[in-house]
Parts: sequence; C-alpha cells; structure tokens
Amino acid sequence: MKAAASAVRSLSTALAALLCSCASLPTPAPQRAALAQSGLGLSGTAVVPAPERWWKNLDDPQLDRLIEQALSGNPGLEQAGARLRLAQAQAAVAHAAELPAANLDAAETRLKIPSGFPTALDSGQTVWAGDLGVLLSWDLDLWGKQADAVAQARALLQAANLDLEHARLLLTGALVQAYVDLYRSYAWADIAEQAQSQRIKILELTRKRLAAGLDTRVELREAEGAVPQARVALMQAQSAQVLAIHELIALCGRGADAYAGIGRPQLNLDAVLPLPADLPVNLLARRPDVIASRARVAAADSAQRAAKAAFYPSISLSALAGFASFSLSDLIGASSFGYGAGPALSLPLFDGGRLRAQYRGAEARLDAAVAAYDDTVIAAIHQAADQLSLIGALSRELEAQRQSLDAAEDAYRLAEERYGAGLATYLSVLNAETEVLNQRRQRVDLSASLAMARITLLLAVGGSFEPAAIAARTAAAGPAAAGAVR
Repeated sequence: MKAAASAVRSLSTALAALLCSCASLPTPAPQRAALAQSGLGLSGTAVVPAPERWWKNLDDPQLDRLIEQALSGNPGLEQAGARLRLAQAQAAVAHAAELPAANLDAAETRLKIPSGFPTALDSGQTVWAGDLGVLLSWDLDLWGKQADAVAQARALLQAANLDLEHARLLLTGALVQAYVDLYRSYAWADIAEQAQSQRIKILELTRKRLAAGLDTRVELREAEGAVPQARVALMQAQSAQVLAIHELIALCGRGADAYAGIGRPQLNLDAVLPLPADLPVNLLARRPDVIASRARVAAADSAQRAAKAAFYPSISLSALAGFASFSLSDLIGASSFGYGAGPALSLPLFDGGRLRAQYRGAEARLDAAVAAYDDTVIAAIHQAADQLSLIGALSRELEAQRQSLDAAEDAYRLAEERYGAGLATYLSVLNAETEVLNQRRQRVDLSASLAMARITLLLAVGGSFEPAAIAARTAAAGPAAAGAVR
C-alpha cells in the first residue's frame, strides 16, 4: 500500500510539473456578438408554412412535371446532397474517436541477431521474428476535446441538411419564376400578333382610302412600315420564349433534346399563396439559410473549445495481449503469450506556436461565422421587406393600369372608327394604337412581376420549410449519421 501511495504521489508531482511547463494558452480575444432579434423590427404575426408542393396552387400540370424533374435531376441540388453525405461521414468519424479502438497487429520479420546479444537470444543467428496481438486503446477525453469535435460535426451536419432544404427552395422558386417568364413571353407574342393583325387591317383600309382619294401615298407608306414593326415585336417575344425554355430545361438538369417538349404555360397567376401582410415575428426561425448560419456559429464555437482543450494533457488507457516468438512454429503457444496494460499521458511542451496559431484561427473562424450569420439575417429581413413593399406597390399600380388600359382601348376603337369614316388621320390611329399596345404590354409585365414578387416573398419567409423536419430527417439518416450526432 505504501508503495502504491508513493507511486501516486510521484505521478501527481510529475503531472503538476508538466502542467506548469506546458504550452501556454493565449488570452482570448473579444468575441463578436450576434445580432439580437429584439432589435430587428420583426413584429408581425407568426407565418404558417406553405404547403409542401405550393406550386400546385398555380394549377399547371406542365409546371408540376418540370419541378419534379428538377428536384430529381438538378446538378446543384445533387451537389448539396453530396455535401450532406460528406457531413454525415464526418460526423460518424468524430463520434468514432470517442469510443475505444481495437487493432489486430501481425508481423513476421527475417532478423539477423547481433553476435553481441546473449546466447539465450540466439546471438549471431538469422531467425524469423513474429508477433501477433490485439491492442486496445481509449482516449479518456478529460477536457472534452473529442466531445467538442462531435458537437462541431453535429452542427455542420445540421447545417448541411439545412443547405439542402435551402437549395430545394431556391430551385423551385427559380423554376417557377422562369415559368412565369415563359408565360409573359407568350403574352407578349399574343399582343404582337394582335398588333400585326390590326396594322394589316389598317393597311387594307388605307389602300381603300387612297383609291377613294381620301389619303395620300404618305399615309400608305406609314401604314406599310407599321406592319414590319409588329413582326419585329413578335420575333422579340418569340426569342424571349426560347430563352425562357432554355432556362427551364437547364434548371431541370436536362439538355437541348428536351426543348421541344415545353408547351405554352397555363398558369393561374391569381392563385392564392399563404403570404404575410408584414414582417413575421418568426421569420428567422422559418428560413433554412438563417438556421444553417446559426448552426455554423455553433460549429465554430465547438471548434474553438476543442482548440483550447488541445493545450491540456491527453490521457489514454491502453491494453495489449498477443504472441511473440523467434520461431514460426512456436508463435502460437503458451510460452509465446504475453499481455500488458497501463495509462499514457501526452502533454504539449513546445510546438513552435502551432497550438496558439490554431487557437487564434479558431477564434477568427468563430468571428467570421457570427458575421456571416448577421449578414444572412440582415439579407433575410431586407428581402422580405422589399417583397412586401413591392407587392403593395405593384397591386396599386396594376389597379391603376387597368383603368389606363380600358381608356386606351376605348380611344383606339374610336380613332379607328373615325379614320374609317374619314374624320381622322392615320397619325391619330397610330398614336392610339401605340398607346394601347404599350398598356397591354405593361399589364402583362405588372401581372407577371406581381406573381414573381409573391413567389419571392413566399420563399423569403421560408416557403414550405419546417425546421422540425430537419431533426426528424437527421435521426432517420441511419446509424452512420444518427449515431454520430446522438
């Protein structure tokens, strides 16, 4: 007992001396604080998640089919999925470091024993030296370094899950907006075709008036020149259709062979979408990118704690058992069997400043993660506020524009009637027609812009994302991921 007590006292004295001489921990730098939600102006009622397939409210089967293709074949979404699988693997690796490890080691070496060795050790002989054994080791993690590494991996896995959700939202939003662009280009083409028909009609009327002596060749040339202008507008609208189709197919992850399969959209732009009237109080808890940024802050904080724990001694337990022999025939036998067990201590004394640099780097990464979180929060509020204001302004503009369009169409109808009766010049008809075409085009633009703003706002407040689903999906990811994050 006295000998054991003496050994413990000696070990304690040695450990104290080592602790005094270990690499010194730098003074922590002041940490940047994240933005407080109370000062961000979020005061509206809590927003309710949109239906999971919210785009079905737009009532277009072709759009439904394109989104299904995009969600299963978009390269960007596949990259996000690969990053998620990588995070799952890294979480499993971090968790495995907390557990005891066992290795089976075997070796056989042709060995020349020096002649200076004792005769009992076959001095001067060339022999086979073999060993076969099992080594068990376990880092006790007294300072929480491995636990912090697991916490970091867990937070990064959560962030990767959220990144995938955010990518899905962005993809569906981009595809629906590209589809609205296609809808708008078809509407522009309709207006250009109407203009072309009207101008051909006016040209025929002008020719009759010229034959009757009511107009000159000047009016005829003006009417003839107006027809190609309408054709140019029609070709521009058709070019916009082609570009919109290209965008849709690219988002679906397909090639040029799919262009011909896209038909005219049948969208219901007035579809009811669950949109807030003001900035919702739970905006930051509804956006996957904001929650992912917060998870990266937690990961960086865990990494900083792990960097701090690296300054302290590492204590592990190890045990071994196996066989060793200078003869293959005697390798497996009672006389060749041995075993051992004991603790091991490792303490950094001098590393050229490596640990201090790593700790400073961890501090900097934590500050960067907090700043990135703040930037994401501000961008989220900015986007939602912009879309709320834009929706209100576009709604008012659209109502006023409807009145302008009605007036312009009445003016054009009257000018056409007066011109046919010989009471007005072609210039008055052309001016009235130009105004009505501008108003029709503006109506299409305003309607499409309002639809896009409503879709953007839907995504800005989190769309169909439900934070609780992330935890459930992580837990269901299998032993490699769920076991890693416990």
